[in-house]
Order: sequence, then structure tokens, then C-alpha cells
Amino acid sequence: MNVELILLALAPVFVLCIGIEAWYWRRRRPGMYSLKDTISNATLALMHQGADKLAWLLIVPFYAWLYDHHRIYTMPAGWVGFVLLFIVQDFLYYVFHRASHRIRWLWAAHVVHHSSERLNLSTAFRQSLMYPVAGMWLFWTPMALIGFTPIQIVGVVLLNLAFQFFVHTQAIPKLGWLEYVLNTPSIHRAHHARNPRYIDRNYAGVLVIWDRMFGSYVEESDAEPCEYGIVDQIHTHNPITLTFHEWRAMAHDVVTMPGWRNKWMALFGPPEWRHARETAPMPEGKTT
Repeated sequence: MNVELILLALAPVFVLCIGIEAWYWRRRRPGMYSLKDTISNATLALMHQGADKLAWLLIVPFYAWLYDHHRIYTMPAGWVGFVLLFIVQDFLYYVFHRASHRIRWLWAAHVVHHSSERLNLSTAFRQSLMYPVAGMWLFWTPMALIGFTPIQIVGVVLLNLAFQFFVHTQAIPKLGWLEYVLNTPSIHRAHHARNPRYIDRNYAGVLVIWDRMFGSYVEESDAEPCEYGIVDQIHTHNPITLTFHEWRAMAHDVVTMPGWRNKWMALFGPPEWRHARETAPMPEGKTT
């Protein structure tokens, strides 16, 4: 696939950019990079890529079946088709990304990406091999139904993710009017922050217009510097622990919580539901 070849060619560019950024911060802020953190990010990336390639072997034929037998339209070729492809996928990425923060089953995979207390270009590599299990691929199925081929779907998803590599940096300040249109490093820094002001904001892939339209946008504030990581911070660089710690906690809650509603919420409620339940006052007449 041509897009995959492009991304393969970009891999040295990504590594070079990480090297340049690490050199840039070496004297300015030496703690910006950590060898253990960077190696952990790289290992998680390799694990993710392996799982992703296996998943595509099953998912692409499914997209092809939807496209061949159930599409409602055939999208035009050329620039018009590409613009439509780009806009539709970017909107669906926004939906996926927002759901990944608000549904615990999806968050169990996505939390890996947010688990570092640093934010640098290598953080973009910090991904989970559990995305196919969580169901990320389901969010692209509407594209096959409305008439985009599997090659187009996979290609535009990869291009969207390639763009997002470059927003994982603290070296670039706000970018003026571009902040109204594109996802920028400043916008994405706020997304990665665990300060209450920034939690569950700025889900943009490429276009930030979706955040502005649907009320999830917040501006990075100099008065409240971003603190990176997750609320329940996990202090480890072990890729296996980082990958499965939330799945393990979720399984424990499903087994131990009483009642089917609680079990359902432990799986598909918002990630903070567990804490809200633990701190809620007991109903009158009830005891623990």
C-alpha cells in the first residue's frame, strides 16, 4: 500500500525529530527526556504495531465486505473524494477519541498513551496493543458503508496518526490563527494534562473545529501549566504493566462489585465512575 510505504519512509524522520528535540532540551530542561521512558515508549510502539498489523489482516476483509455488499454510495475519485475522505475520517477520529476518554472499556486501551508524566515527541509512540480488542476499528466502519474503499480507509487513518506525531511536543508555542483550525502542540498539551481544567478536553486529530463545535475545547493557560500523566498515576516503565494495568483493575471491579448494573458500569461507564461510587454516601438504612 502506497500510504504504508510513505509512513515507512517517514519512520527515520520521526526518529530524527525525536533526536533533535532531545538535543534541544538537553541543556534547557534536562528532565524533558528520560532514557527509561523513551525505551518504554519505543517498546510499546513495537508491540502496538505488531498487534495492529495482525488486526488489519482481519479487519480489512470486513471493510471490503461492507463496501462490496452494503455501501450506499460510491465516493468520487480525485480531490473531491480525498477531501470528503479526510473530513469524514477526522470527524470519526474525534468521536473515537472522545469515546476513549468517556467509556472505560476503551479507556483501558487508551490510558497507555496518557500514562507518561512527560510529554515529548517520543510520547506519540506510546500506544497500546489492545486497541483492536477495545474496538477502535469499529469507528471506521461507517466509511465503508458510505462508499470509501478499505485502502482509502486504512490510508487516511495512518495519515491522520502520522500528523499527530508532531503535536506531541513542548518545544513549539501557540501558533496564532492556526489554533482555530488545526490541532496544534499547544492544544494537544492541554489534552495530555491531568489538571482538572484540562481533563477530557481537546480530542482533535487534525482539525480542532470538532472540539469547538461540540464544546470540548479548552485553551492552554500560562497561569495553569500542564501536569502530565493520569489521575491515578502508575509509576512504572514496564510495558506489560502499562498495557494491562487498567484491564486488570476493570476485571477486578466486574468480579467484586455487586449487581449487574454496577458490573456493566465498571466496563462501559466513564472511567471516573468507580471513584464516584466509592465516595458516594450510602443510602439511609444501608451498611457496608
